[in-house]
Amino acid sequence: MPPTAVWPGRATPVAHAARAGADSVTMGAGLQQPRRFAVILLAAAVLACALARAAPAHAVEYGDGVPIPFLVLPADNPWNTPVDTLPLDPNSGDYIAHMNPAAGLHPDFRTVWEGGRIGIPYTVVPGTQPKVRIHFVEYGDESDPGPYPIPANAPVEGAGGPNEDGDRHVLVVDADNRMLYELYHAERQADGSWNAGSGAVYDLTSNALRPDGWTSADAAGLPVLPGLARYDEIVGEGALDHALRFTVARTQRAYVYPATHFASSSTDADLPPMGLRVRLRADFDVSGFPPVVQTILRGLKKYGMMVADNGADWYVGGAPDPRWDDEALHSMDRVTGADFEVVDSRALLPGAFYVTLTATATVREGTAWMRAGSFFDGAGASWTATVDYDTADGGAGPTPLALGPGGEHRSGSFALKHTWPDDGRHDVRVAVTSDLADTARAVVSVAVRNVAPVLRAGRGARVRAGARFTRICSFSDPGADRWKGWVRYGDGSARRALRLRADGTFRLSHRYAGPRGRRCTVTLCVTDGDGGRDAARFRVTVR
Repeated sequence: MPPTAVWPGRATPVAHAARAGADSVTMGAGLQQPRRFAVILLAAAVLACALARAAPAHAVEYGDGVPIPFLVLPADNPWNTPVDTLPLDPNSGDYIAHMNPAAGLHPDFRTVWEGGRIGIPYTVVPGTQPKVRIHFVEYGDESDPGPYPIPANAPVEGAGGPNEDGDRHVLVVDADNRMLYELYHAERQADGSWNAGSGAVYDLTSNALRPDGWTSADAAGLPVLPGLARYDEIVGEGALDHALRFTVARTQRAYVYPATHFASSSTDADLPPMGLRVRLRADFDVSGFPPVVQTILRGLKKYGMMVADNGADWYVGGAPDPRWDDEALHSMDRVTGADFEVVDSRALLPGAFYVTLTATATVREGTAWMRAGSFFDGAGASWTATVDYDTADGGAGPTPLALGPGGEHRSGSFALKHTWPDDGRHDVRVAVTSDLADTARAVVSVAVRNVAPVLRAGRGARVRAGARFTRICSFSDPGADRWKGWVRYGDGSARRALRLRADGTFRLSHRYAGPRGRRCTVTLCVTDGDGGRDAARFRVTVR
């Protein structure tokens, strides 16, 4: 992997491409440098990044809500990764349906309301800012210990307004050392120390996650600052080039990359997990919105949003600023949850290569089971695949599987088809191997259900007293079972076993005595080896 580095100032297209080792780098109006120059660019960029530690590329301002003159977290961090070309989550529709899709987007950031600033504020401090003690009073075992460089006048979310007793986030950026300090439920004490529910420290030059299972200043274990809409970038730079954080009322007891923590007891798989990534649909028309909102919506198409906490549905995080146009931002409520779709978060994992296939399936024995699947590979260029249908007799093991085009945002696709002759459970295993010798695998557990035999005995019959009644009947069963059957002729004679032929037919033969006019109900039953059965009846009239 290329070295992790912070690009001086805002990351440029040249820096982005150099970091990725791209085939070409666009410079200015259509000028392209071939791949051999990417190495030179990469070396130069790494050197520049090293120098950035010592001397920021831009003059750094310090204070409440000032512009941050560098990219928050590396360019390849999930927060800064475009998701407009990534595949959809297979459960996208169900997730959105359980996230109050009729609700409109609510910009939880603006100017001032009832004396309190609207949004989550942050402050930028120099590397010389004195550090103070932090006392964790709620989630200390999942918090990074202090001290933290928090000024005495650090802005506190909700302070002075109706949300004074809310989450009370405190966010501090050490711009000289590229470090981020965040507190939840923060209260300054008389001795200058702070009490807090939890706290997290982030190296803004690193993609390191919180320890698995740990919270942060947000319930999902994610940093807060990278997910905030900030005036200096959206209005000042005219771009939103990272994901935003948002909340939903109900989540499940799970989290997906890059989240590390859940905050729910529900096991409903259709509720969103923490870290779920959504994006505004590409076909959503943004032309009728104010310019500032158009910028935000274009960013939501490209970078999307992540579920970061429980709260009101579709509340979008941002930093307060007296320059926000509150009326313009209010128009965001015309965008509803139904206008979003869920990104497959597996595609954000480093080196993502995975197969998408439902985990379970059901089919009847003797009936063809069919299932479509796909795979995503962010690095490979060509692939081969095998499938093992787990046949009862051991089968042939893995056999070649034909691959087709991937379609929208997928690397490739395939179609599975198999018929099991008998009931049982089978693990179908798919393996896709790339030209880089990497392999992605998936397993679907198929429950093959037994199918009971179906009898065809015919309609009623008439027979003369003392004559023999005969009939050829049949049954069908798609399974490869063993069957047995019996018949009662309804005249008081004993039940008799049926001689079932391999072709599913059998012969009835019985002599009925008088008296004339007697009516006898013939009862037939065929049972398979798995307990499935069918019965049939018809009436024989003695004349």
